[in-house]
Amino acid sequence: MFVLVRTSHFDRRLARFIRIHSELRLRLAQTFRALEEDPFLPSLRLHRLGGDLSGLQAARVAFDYRIALTLRLDAGEIVLLDIGPHDEVYGR
Repeated sequence: MFVLVRTSHFDRRLARFIRIHSELRLRLAQTFRALEEDPFLPSLRLHRLGGDLSGLQAARVAFDYRIALTLRLDAGEIVLLDIGPHDEVYGR
């Protein structure tokens, strides 16, 4: 079991995400639960990021929406950093 740690930046982005994509509220709750239980579930499609985001990981919320995060396996924490469309989260 992992603990989700939210940053202030993530909280702001999450509020905006929910305002724009209220239809994904349930899917988002399911994603958070899955991350807490096992971030390596295939449905999350957890993967490492490269380039400027090297050292971070990302998980899938829906087809084109991602959560950028840092896994702290030794502490049992997942630090949530950003959420949004693929291109926004990855800075492209």
